[in-house]
Amino acid sequence: MRIAVAEDLYLLRDGMVRLIEAFGHEVVATAATGPETLDVLRTHRPDVSVIDVRMPPAQSDEGLRAALTARSEIPGLPVLILSQHVEQLYARELLADGTGGVGYLLKESVFDADQFIGSLERVAAGGTAMDPAVIAKLLSGSAPDRGLERLTEREGSVLALMAEGLSNHAIARRLFLSEGAISKYTTSLFGKLGITDDDDTNRRVRAVLAYLNAS
Repeated sequence: MRIAVAEDLYLLRDGMVRLIEAFGHEVVATAATGPETLDVLRTHRPDVSVIDVRMPPAQSDEGLRAALTARSEIPGLPVLILSQHVEQLYARELLADGTGGVGYLLKESVFDADQFIGSLERVAAGGTAMDPAVIAKLLSGSAPDRGLERLTEREGSVLALMAEGLSNHAIARRLFLSEGAISKYTTSLFGKLGITDDDDTNRRVRAVLAYLNAS
């Protein structure tokens, strides 16, 4: 994969670059400010980018706004937000275009290299990788979509884990169910949400975005 890294802290940025390269991927560019991030995304159009939310010059939300601007100009451009904070408004806006290739993880929740690289690969492939804490923040105070209201409690649990980027196999292990049972739940929830596309990856992304965009 061709990857860009946007992080203002040198040690963290350098560490991510070394980690990504150790897994055989190429870091095509790095950025340390919001304007640099936008320029990198426009110029290199990487397969996926790792972007911090709060970057210079104002240390507010420059990184996330750069990602939003780039995705508005280059629809579907894959970005993984890696931050210490959940910016609820902008996180919702990141998901609002209804396409995949998005992730939002809290730095404190990334426990190992395999998890981090796995999230990057899912987002690069057009999927989602959402931190459970981000999901909880996005859903707090929102009214459920009418399609979501029809889901059973178990289907809702499957969809929540799907939003984290888990495969059917991983969801089955988490819920102590068979993979066949999870497949039936996913087929059922796709139907209730009116998602009939035959492309399973696309169906999963659309279901996750419907779940996260409930408002």
